[in-house]
Amino acid sequence: MDEKKKRIVIAIDGHSSSGKSTMAKDLARAIGYTYIDTGAMYRAVTLYCLRNGLFDGDNIRTDALREAIGKIEISFRPNPRTGRPDTYLNGENVEQEIRGMEVADKVSPVAALGFVRRALVAKQQEMGREKGVVMDGRDIGTVVFPDAELKIFVTASPEVRARRRLEELEAKGIAASYEEVLANVRKRDHIDSTRAESPLRQADDALVLDNSHLSIAEQQAWLLEQYHRVAGQ
Repeated sequence: MDEKKKRIVIAIDGHSSSGKSTMAKDLARAIGYTYIDTGAMYRAVTLYCLRNGLFDGDNIRTDALREAIGKIEISFRPNPRTGRPDTYLNGENVEQEIRGMEVADKVSPVAALGFVRRALVAKQQEMGREKGVVMDGRDIGTVVFPDAELKIFVTASPEVRARRRLEELEAKGIAASYEEVLANVRKRDHIDSTRAESPLRQADDALVLDNSHLSIAEQQAWLLEQYHRVAGQ
């Protein structure tokens, strides 16, 4: 990292399976910043709910979750093999488990709960207080860090995102069909953009990146250009 550049907050928002987590992780590593995967935090809460019987079908036992939310500890620790951070739930590495379809199918209703969002937003703001962070999610540039110096909004077509998500699952040995994943992507888009609490939307001052037809290298080059432009001012 160039010490002459000022430390900033980089907020990357966008649709599910748009590749924003991968680009955020790679950008953070390239510039020596801390990466915080806020989506993983909501997935970890969802996994806690699944493990502790807080779902009744698609309904959440909100009173029980409200009582438990203060006891749910989520942290990130670097994985020496991948060079990227893994997600820990109450001290247990759950990085693999939170990426499966069972969690993916339940995470949006959990993330739509106001008290869950408020609890995790407070944690996220604490993590980014000293700046020098890249944070991705649905409401980073609009709610968590509305004053972030660099805001990116990432999107791609549902079909492209479903194919990418399916490839990720297959690479991890997780069984799923394209139709199942596409339906999940569209369902999450609807819930994320219509929820009452912190809906997914593009911040007025965010730069839009439609990466439907961009390679990872092309995305990274564009992101680095934006970082150097803002941090060098």
